[in-house]
Amino acid sequence: MTDPNSIPFLDLVAPHAEMLEELTNVFQKALRTAGFIGGPMVEEFEQSFAASCDARYAIGVSSGTDALRVALMAAGVGEGDSVITVPNTFIATTEAISQAGARPEFVDVDARTYNMAPEKLREFLEHQCSRGDAGKLVSRRTGRPVAAVVPVHLYGQTAEMDAIQELADRYGLIVIEDACQAHGAQYFSTKANGWMKAGSMGRAAAFSFYPGKNLGACGEAGAVTTNDVKIAEKVRMLRDHGQSKKYYHDIEGYNGRLDAIQAGLLQAKLAHLSKWNEQRRERATEYNRLLVSANDTVTLPYEPSWSRAVYHLYVVRIKNREKVMDELKSAGISTGIHYPIPLHLQKAYKPLNYAQGDFPIAETASAEILSLPMFPTLTAKQQAQVASELLQSSCVEMAAK
Repeated sequence: MTDPNSIPFLDLVAPHAEMLEELTNVFQKALRTAGFIGGPMVEEFEQSFAASCDARYAIGVSSGTDALRVALMAAGVGEGDSVITVPNTFIATTEAISQAGARPEFVDVDARTYNMAPEKLREFLEHQCSRGDAGKLVSRRTGRPVAAVVPVHLYGQTAEMDAIQELADRYGLIVIEDACQAHGAQYFSTKANGWMKAGSMGRAAAFSFYPGKNLGACGEAGAVTTNDVKIAEKVRMLRDHGQSKKYYHDIEGYNGRLDAIQAGLLQAKLAHLSKWNEQRRERATEYNRLLVSANDTVTLPYEPSWSRAVYHLYVVRIKNREKVMDELKSAGISTGIHYPIPLHLQKAYKPLNYAQGDFPIAETASAEILSLPMFPTLTAKQQAQVASELLQSSCVEMAAK
């Protein structure tokens, strides 16, 4: 039996209990109409989600991984290309690159935001690439043409998109946003002189609606957003066996469609997303207040002036992380690590021939990051307990002396 005084890392029960009637109505509607694949519920959600991202188009797909893969393919990334991303992300980012026929290459991250560091991207483009025979940028490391950049909006905070986009434009690269953790996050673009939504800045963007996301389905789901009509059309074909219309296959595609029931559930939840995101921001502000006294031993999340983060995760840095986690667990507090091993050091990517020390900022962060409980219904009492236990942990107290 679960201890009623324990604090979960994530609470998926409360919001679904609150919305039980709305969500049940979606299922009943699908049963009454037998509309399970495609149809009005999918189209309605696609239109609403595109509008919420300030994008012209949204195309529902079966997962965030599929979203990134078909976005890359629709943008022209393919066999033999290289795609630049970061090593501190979930493997789905690089799986999508590989499945599109390309090879992932990494640049290090900013020490405060943990997102792609524009200066590291610039260094890679200037010093690790050269111009090929056709004038195309080629990676000296792999001998492959560099086709695209995939900045990851990690933990619900956008990457520094103006600087990344400027470099991409200079070198003729496609920018595809991995916005799988950033539903509703905003970035102040000096170039555009205004706030821009995650999913509206690159050639296309990928979103995941995995249940634990800020906007989560009741199963697997994802979407591609774009302002490019040709990419939107190509994604629609790729997700549905390459069909331009039923049984007319212009290209080979995939079975990557969004189920109508999931689309209906997401449409109901989308109306609550802004409120849930604001609640997450409030919880982050409260954590900052409660933990400020330990700023020498606990590194709090950094939110630049150009960012409005939505705190998919609230991630601190701390020494002796595993011991702290054990002490919090003993106190009934669940935590997480996102992510403990950078991708360039994962066994799956041993053939890429990276080594320890290649991306020191990501490597150091991965050994110290700790995700605290974060969800909209997290109470002030629960937060106070988390902060109290963290501040009283032996490692924090010892480091403070």
